[in-house]
Amino acid sequence: METNVKKVVIDFHDQHVPVYCQDDRRGTIETLKAVLEKKLVSGRQLVRRFLSHLDSVEIEGSEAILYSKRERGTLALSLY
Repeated sequence: METNVKKVVIDFHDQHVPVYCQDDRRGTIETLKAVLEKKLVSGRQLVRRFLSHLDSVEIEGSEAILYSKRERGTLALSLY
């Protein structure tokens, strides 16, 4: 069974961040942008630090898995 993963590049605070997803709905990317902006303003320090060095994002269902250039591991955020 072959999965069709799409790559979309978003602009997030002067960074071009690749987003990998299987969802065709346009609203998913817009929701992701809104969640990232909200977390950058009102998130905990760890989340803000993670977002300041964001490398890529993978969307799986209703979660966004964030990968950072400097932080170890990943961070999962709920989109809904």
